[in-house]
Amino acid sequence: METQQTQPERSFFSLVRPAILLSLWLCLVTGVVYPLVTTGIANAIFPYQAQGSLLKNAQGQVVGSELIGQNFTKPQYFHPRPSATMTTDTKPKPAPYNAANSSGSNSGPTNDGFIKGIKDGSAAYRKENGLTDQETVPIDALTASGSGLDPDISLANANLQAKRVAQARHIPVATVQDLIAKNTLGRQFGFLGEERVNVLKLNIALDALKPA
Repeated sequence: METQQTQPERSFFSLVRPAILLSLWLCLVTGVVYPLVTTGIANAIFPYQAQGSLLKNAQGQVVGSELIGQNFTKPQYFHPRPSATMTTDTKPKPAPYNAANSSGSNSGPTNDGFIKGIKDGSAAYRKENGLTDQETVPIDALTASGSGLDPDISLANANLQAKRVAQARHIPVATVQDLIAKNTLGRQFGFLGEERVNVLKLNIALDALKPA
């Protein structure tokens, strides 16, 4: 009479060993090999972008990224569009262009605070740049972008600030307008969006022309 052979009991380690080895292999591939390969390819093909699109001043010092705005407030510099980013503290407070906490204002056109901010911002912009009440203030001079980090302003916004910047630096307005033209970016792919100016690039060009 034939007897049925029983399979030997497998130890706990022999049961979990394949799962452990697979996890370690996946960690190695996705956590080490893949990042090294993609980083190496990116640095070889797009070194500028892979390193953060960093911009340097005339002295060769890194002063920021082309992709993240900065909060210039002095009259001798072009000013960026408003930023609604906040600190990451337990009690958040305004911190313009805080890349660690990208956000928009999330305020709608019926929000009283938003309406007041637009009115106050319009008055301040007109006074700062010597505009009359009849002159239109560009919308990007009054509202924050969705990320709060937008590094660009519209061409109209830049041109309206040219006179103030020229007066503060004691240089001809034509010189400032020429720098604006040289730093104007066209529409993306030739048809998306509007012409724009990178504020940090423009201010670097100003300092290279004549230090403030």
